[in-house]
Amino acid sequence: MPGNLLHVNATITCPHGGHAAPRPDGTRVLVDGTAVTTLADPYLVTGCPFTVSGKPQPCVRVHWEQPSGRLRLNGSPVLLQSSVGSCLSAEGAPQGSALVVVVQQRGAGR
Repeated sequence: MPGNLLHVNATITCPHGGHAAPRPDGTRVLVDGTAVTTLADPYLVTGCPFTVSGKPQPCVRVHWEQPSGRLRLNGSPVLLQSSVGSCLSAEGAPQGSALVVVVQQRGAGR
């Protein structure tokens, strides 16, 4: 699956407008001066206003699927713009798909 690489400065949101940001594990590979992210890097969501029947149920993390089939970093597949991320609540309930809004345009993977 080809696509641009995700990196720590990519703009990713939950479907409710919360911001998803990675906590990379000391990545040494940089794309245009920014660390590339992998399937092993946790993505935490902040600022999600989602509620169900008046009870706050914000998205708190993103679970990624369909990373690169070929490129790995420290043994973990890199994430691509075409990777699918599911936003989850604190209880693990799916809240919708993560939206990848902005990525770097210089490196691509498969």
